Amino acid sequence: MGDMFRSEKMALCQLFIQPEAAYATVSELGEIGCVQFRDLNDAVNSFQRRYVNDVGRCDELERQMNYIESELKLDGVIMKDLIDDDLPRALSPREIGELEATLERMETEIRELAQNNINLKSNYSELTELRMVLEKTQHFFQDVMDASSNLGADETNPQGRGQLGFVAGVLNRERSFAFERMLWRISRGNVYVKRADLEEPLLDPHSGVEVYKTVFVVFYQGEQLNTRIKKICNGFRSSLYPCPGDHGEREEMLRGVKTRLEDLKLVISQTADHRRLMLSNTITNLPRWMMMVKKMKAIYHTLNMFNVDVTKKCLIGEGWVPRNDLAKVMQALADGSASVGSTVPAFMNELEPMKSPPTFNRVNKFTNGFQHLIDAYGMANYREVNPALYSCITFPFLFAVMFGDLGHGFCIFLFALWMVLDEKRLSHKRGGEIWNIFFGGRYIILLLGLFSMYTGFLYNDIFSKSLNVFGSTWRVRYNTTTVLENPTLQLDPAVASIGTYPLGVDPIWQLADNKIIFLNTLKMKMSIILGVTHMIFGVCLSVVNFMYFKKYALIFLEFVPQILFLILLFGYMCFMMFYKWVKYSPKTDYLPDSPGCAPSVLIYFINMMLFSSSPQLEGCDEYMFDAQPQLERIFVVLAVICIPWILVGKPLYIMIMRKLKAKRQHAGISSLGKGEIEAGGQEEGEHDEEDDEPMSEIWIHQAIHMIEYILSTISHTASYLRLWALSLAHAELSEVLWNMVLSEALTLGGYGAAVALFFIFGAWVLLTIAIMILMEGLSAFLHTLRLHWVEFMSKFYYGAGYAFMPFSFKLLLRSDEDD
Repeated sequence: MGDMFRSEKMALCQLFIQPEAAYATVSELGEIGCVQFRDLNDAVNSFQRRYVNDVGRCDELERQMNYIESELKLDGVIMKDLIDDDLPRALSPREIGELEATLERMETEIRELAQNNINLKSNYSELTELRMVLEKTQHFFQDVMDASSNLGADETNPQGRGQLGFVAGVLNRERSFAFERMLWRISRGNVYVKRADLEEPLLDPHSGVEVYKTVFVVFYQGEQLNTRIKKICNGFRSSLYPCPGDHGEREEMLRGVKTRLEDLKLVISQTADHRRLMLSNTITNLPRWMMMVKKMKAIYHTLNMFNVDVTKKCLIGEGWVPRNDLAKVMQALADGSASVGSTVPAFMNELEPMKSPPTFNRVNKFTNGFQHLIDAYGMANYREVNPALYSCITFPFLFAVMFGDLGHGFCIFLFALWMVLDEKRLSHKRGGEIWNIFFGGRYIILLLGLFSMYTGFLYNDIFSKSLNVFGSTWRVRYNTTTVLENPTLQLDPAVASIGTYPLGVDPIWQLADNKIIFLNTLKMKMSIILGVTHMIFGVCLSVVNFMYFKKYALIFLEFVPQILFLILLFGYMCFMMFYKWVKYSPKTDYLPDSPGCAPSVLIYFINMMLFSSSPQLEGCDEYMFDAQPQLERIFVVLAVICIPWILVGKPLYIMIMRKLKAKRQHAGISSLGKGEIEAGGQEEGEHDEEDDEPMSEIWIHQAIHMIEYILSTISHTASYLRLWALSLAHAELSEVLWNMVLSEALTLGGYGAAVALFFIFGAWVLLTIAIMILMEGLSAFLHTLRLHWVEFMSKFYYGAGYAFMPFSFKLLLRSDEDD
């Protein structure tokens, strides 16, 4: 957790590697995954780089393996994913040739088998269609024989003036109606068409899609119609088959076709067995080969970022490395050189960076989810305070304030606990995008459930019911008759209350008619107090940034007026809430301190800003304490002073520092040489971006910053009221769901009530999960995310950096799986 306070320190390193050891060295660096290489060949075309031919070889290998994988999927064979602990290393250059020869041979054999299979299935499909034509056309000819005794012997030309010719074939069923209409038009009604739909679909040998077809026979007379009909059949992509006109000849041809179909079916079966045997030999090796080729391709892409020195005896690369991993990089360089027996070892130099380094936060499986939530808003600047560390607690707590229910929180906790305890098995499960989001945030969900159970215990709310854990501190001191006959009976807290409930809300409030009024007041004030505390903490975190980047002047010029403005106004309002809770009591004999004289804190705050007062009830004090009006005026005046303080403080400081710097440079020109000036200028520290910014832009930016902070302080404080609003809405929805669904079933009697209760309880559970847990939980999650991104992080977080993206095989393969 210590690494999460801010991003790790980075070093810009220059690597010098011998060409013969470059492949092995980059492979070692990819295994450890802690170097983000910089492209030193930006001006070079992608096709003119050193290793472009090797990348092309990898592309060809990937194409061949993708083809083999597609053939496996056609046969219904699914390859198993490799275990993370058993991932193979990248191929060595000597092994690439062997793999190319193996894949070339396998691809050729599989293509030949696939083509033969298509040819065999095409022949089988044609013979099947011919069989269907011979079987279905028997009654067609019988109908025609009744109309004419002179029938042509085959489908060819009519023999004479009184003879009929015919054409038989098979056509896709959806084209049959258009086919008949076209024949009718071109023949002007001088054709006779008979057709019959096939009940079973036929398999297309090329696409593997089932197609429904129709057998047709077209009877005609005349040579001219014969030519036209065949052209139309070709245009509709129908298959024409020879069909004898004699019944005996058709029977003989049908027996021959069936014999050929049986022989062809046997050949297809043997071919499929041989194909299946060949593909089964590749199942075990293909996933490893694909993994190796991906790594090999990534290595050559990385080597294309390297420069070649003038003597062409060394490859030079640059990259960002975390300082804690410099020893690992040195060891990887040594291992890469030793693996190929290089006589000249690789070495590394550290360079002075000219730009801001990337941001790298080292996380574990628990903090990974919270870090992703922060990075989704914007990547932190280099070495900027990391809000993810504090969000591990504040995020689930603010969520629980809105989602406080012991029962609903327990359901969320159980779901997350299952994912955490069974994460090894579930990590290999392939699910949809929603499942991946839930599983990736399993530790976030676990804390959301735990904190919701805690706040639900404080609210004393479990599925809209209360728990009497410590016993109520209210006592009814009326007799039974008074209680039963008086529907508007109220309990006087001065008499009925015997103490303070130890923890949370007293369960008696669940039965009170003014429960919503009481909880409204409590949760509204609590949300303001939590919001102001959260914002004060965010402003205080800006001091940590100023201290680390040695901008000590900004502590006085920005932090002090900002924190004063926030505390003097809204911090004072929170103090008034606490003071009001302590000062006014129903058991006091002093009238000004009784609950009837308790003022509204909001009215007090408005009067403080307007320097006015409100009329009070007779016998009540106007203020809570004697020095309150003078103290409020002082607070408002100081808060108003903070506004120009924020506006002019930083620009004036920059103007003064620039003038002092110009005087020092002018004095240095008259007494020092140019080389000494440059040396002195380098000793002054890092170059600040604001040094090159014109003063007019600095004034404009500071004015925008001042307006944004002052207005956002007011709007952000009001924004935290969503804690109260969503908490109240969740509690009321839960109560409505209980009263309108489950409570009615619990009042039923008889044996039928048990059956009814079973189904009603199922409906209540379904609605609870769908509405109260999923929809309300998602709503509370999004509101909590907004409170952190806008209200909290805007006080100290810039988020203008860029992420550290190391060359890592694990990250590369994980991104491919996500795609």
